[in-house]
Amino acid sequence: MSSDPKLIRILTVDDHPLLRKGIAALVNAEPDMKLVAEASNGQEAIESFRVHRPDVTLMDIQMPSFSGIEAITRIQSEFPDARIIVLTTYTGDTQVVKALRAGARAYILKGHVHRELLETIRAVHAGQKRIPPDIAAELAEHAADDELTQREIDVLRLIGAGNSNKLIADQLSIGEATFKRHVTNILSKLGANDRAHAVTIGLKRGIIEL
Repeated sequence: MSSDPKLIRILTVDDHPLLRKGIAALVNAEPDMKLVAEASNGQEAIESFRVHRPDVTLMDIQMPSFSGIEAITRIQSEFPDARIIVLTTYTGDTQVVKALRAGARAYILKGHVHRELLETIRAVHAGQKRIPPDIAAELAEHAADDELTQREIDVLRLIGAGNSNKLIADQLSIGEATFKRHVTNILSKLGANDRAHAVTIGLKRGIIEL
């Protein structure tokens, strides 16, 4: 553990070794930053955080063991002052909202790492929050939307997987009339023309994954 109080100590969490290596090179080239630990999944992230107590954590969302969102939630519950930046390939507003609700301070798309990462680390370390303008616009566009319930999300995911009405109703232990009511609600809340359109919107916004 470095004794230099000026250094921003960083933990990076991602299941892709090449990305971790790239981030390590970027961070360690800076005079005011030091990568103190790496983790490849959510469980390792929590254990590494407890050991190293980093100033800033870079967290992927999609990982084995459990998701980055869950890891953020657990770290924040144990360490409320944790400063976590989400690094992800996902642009969907639903994923961003989940990350921010869990306690993330900033959100960076992996494709923008080289031009945004260092500035964002310094901003978050200084107590600021950062969301890219295009993602902020997406959030604003859907801010007043009714959220899908968990059951509606389950129905949409099963529709996306190509299951028949009867099979979905059976899997969720609901009647076909209830299933149809869920579909009507889903189309209305997403502003979708039909089921296929609803699935497309659900995937784009990160509500479901197939």
